[in-house]
Amino acid sequence: MVLTDGAQIFGFGQTAHRPFQPEERAVLSAAMGRWDKLEEASAVVESVHAELLSTIPGADLVGFHGLTTAHEPHGRGSCQIGDGRLLAHVLDIPVVWDFRSADIEMGGQGTPLIPFFHHAALRNMGNMAPAVIVDLGDIGRLSFVDPTVEIPSDTGGCLALDTGPANALIRDLIQARPGLDLDTASDLAARGAADGGILDQFAADGYFRKMPPKSLIETDFGWLSQAVSELSDADACATVTAAAAAAVVLALEHLPSMPARLLVIGDGRRNATMMEMIRAGANVDVLPVEDIGLDGDKMEAQAFAYLAVRVLRGWPTSAPGTTGVAAAVGGGVVSYPGDILQALGN
Repeated sequence: MVLTDGAQIFGFGQTAHRPFQPEERAVLSAAMGRWDKLEEASAVVESVHAELLSTIPGADLVGFHGLTTAHEPHGRGSCQIGDGRLLAHVLDIPVVWDFRSADIEMGGQGTPLIPFFHHAALRNMGNMAPAVIVDLGDIGRLSFVDPTVEIPSDTGGCLALDTGPANALIRDLIQARPGLDLDTASDLAARGAADGGILDQFAADGYFRKMPPKSLIETDFGWLSQAVSELSDADACATVTAAAAAAVVLALEHLPSMPARLLVIGDGRRNATMMEMIRAGANVDVLPVEDIGLDGDKMEAQAFAYLAVRVLRGWPTSAPGTTGVAAAVGGGVVSYPGDILQALGN
């Protein structure tokens, strides 16, 4: 929960979390890369969100991102599963969803969507110096924000890009090799030796030379899984961890200035080897965002609560500097209780 007027953040409230169960994760994994026949995966996303949201009473509005299964911003668009109308009906409160479509229709990438929240969160914490927040989730994402620019959509307020694959590489490796565990991936990588040839091929990919904003999905750079298949467990883990770190370091070359520190959110901040590799490559402090009093596990969820209020007020949720959209635009669709019944009736 976030207490906000869509501009300032006044406080954070209750949170809830549960991991997807193995059978749910299997359904969602099978949906990745697909554009149709997604009913079963949609049902998983909707039911789990409804379950968790029902444990947090008192909200006036819900921001619901759903799950992205396929993403071609300059092709077919972005496929995000989960129906906000259904959640609005079940929870009996308005739900804001489909955050990406308007941005893509105006020529944007449709992602990253949370830099405006990073901007507001740093202002709320009194951190007014330009800063970089790196999200080391399955895909690495970076926000360069200048809190001295009051309105995040103004020029210079925010710059954002997807750095490259991050935890997705490690998850794929673990899935392919029974006996490996995400909790021990950092130690395993520290014991291995990264393959220099594979890393050179990775760094030579044209994506890293593209100017931001730019975006990826989990299935991009899928060739890396095959490339490390003949390596030992430790060397393979070291190689994909080094690739994730190198992607962040390469992204820093596109920033207007080098930050004094990188603030990290997402599961990757718990990977001490990945954090140290980024620190060594960037030659700056690399710190978990908890060091400034924020919650690195909840910031993405908090971001969509914040963005939902901006949508309701008709304010921008993305800008040329964050998604490459032609002009600042407010994405999102607002659904109210009963909307889905009306749609079914029609």
